[in-house]
Amino acid sequence: MPLLSIRDLVEADFPSVAALSRSLGRTCNPGLWRGGECRLVISSAETGVVAWARAHYWDPQDPLASAGFYLGGVEVAPNYQGLGLAHRLSRARLAWVAERATDAYCVVNSRNAASIALQRSLGFVEQARAARFGTVEFSGGEGILFRRELQSSDASAGSRTFTIEIKDQ
Repeated sequence: MPLLSIRDLVEADFPSVAALSRSLGRTCNPGLWRGGECRLVISSAETGVVAWARAHYWDPQDPLASAGFYLGGVEVAPNYQGLGLAHRLSRARLAWVAERATDAYCVVNSRNAASIALQRSLGFVEQARAARFGTVEFSGGEGILFRRELQSSDASAGSRTFTIEIKDQ
């Protein structure tokens, strides 16, 4: 059972995050992310980076989507999916946002059932649907704008170090 921890992403993690994204058929370039964002990874000495997530301030200049702090991308390595890592990263991001604002937002492709279920489990409520929000365009469907009012209890992210058991596939 690897001992995993949530920690801030550092520049040395950029290649691992990009490789994880490519392994999922996606692309991300953490070198383009701005400073002052919440940028997190889950890693261990044995496995390296197995998940990443970010949150940031965004002003989409969109009549439906307010300026504010948005949960951005989250990706989890295939062997670690279904273990609650995205949920742990999201709680940590909500704690970061709660130190800065009273609301958190996110946008999700309406065809991404896993992400929709994650947002709802975290207490996000659907605000609007559209083909695009700001610069984010949803190919093959529509996007959902979610909002969550934050409480003072959200500022506590809980333990950042934890152990998980990986069952053989």
